[in-house]
Amino acid sequence: MMKKVIVFGNGRWAEFVSFCLTHDSSYEVAGYTVDAAFIREPELFGVPVVPFDRVETVFPPAEYAMLVAVSYQGMNRLREEKYLQAKAKGYPFINYISSKALTWPGLAIGENCLVFENASLNPFIQIGNNVTIGAGVLIGHHTVVHDHCFIASGTIILGSVTVGPYCLVGPNVTIKEKITIGRDCVIGAGVSILKDTQERGVYVGKAPELLPKPSDSLRTWMSWPAKTPKSGKDADAGNSGGK
Repeated sequence: MMKKVIVFGNGRWAEFVSFCLTHDSSYEVAGYTVDAAFIREPELFGVPVVPFDRVETVFPPAEYAMLVAVSYQGMNRLREEKYLQAKAKGYPFINYISSKALTWPGLAIGENCLVFENASLNPFIQIGNNVTIGAGVLIGHHTVVHDHCFIASGTIILGSVTVGPYCLVGPNVTIKEKITIGRDCVIGAGVSILKDTQERGVYVGKAPELLPKPSDSLRTWMSWPAKTPKSGKDADAGNSGGK
């Protein structure tokens, strides 16, 4: 029998998460809930959207579980707030771990967690409560990720790393082994972290350079001939791919 779940959220992130639940889990999304001021339509995907202040009267915690599908707003504090409020109402929580993710026996993971496709979670790691792990993330062995973190797609966290609570780690970040990421850190897209970070630190990379010429003037840079042409007719043939 499928376990019935109420999803907190009615935005695009909640739509994405509920799609994953519907097509890649044993859970049935029976309804949605948000604060009353944010209800746009009475239904979403054919099931009701009810105000959060009375969700337990429509979907009692004894019969339904909850998943708070909020991303990283307010340094993950909004997701934490709604998670704790739903917990106070007595709801149990589920995790969504994609069937396409790689995990190992003994995975220690809390509740209200999301692990998306092609994520790879090595042995001996610990994941706290209310953590989101994006697609294609690698988390190395003996790493600890504390509560209320959001780790975006493509990030590589090597072995024996500690990620403090409330951290927001952007896409395609690389974190060296045995590093400690201080709580409340923001690590921008593509950044490499090679030493411990400060609490509440913001780490961003250098912006890309805009060349002072348009892209159509670079055609010959993009021809990549199989071998360097010698001269004359051969040179023209070598550049034919850039015309």
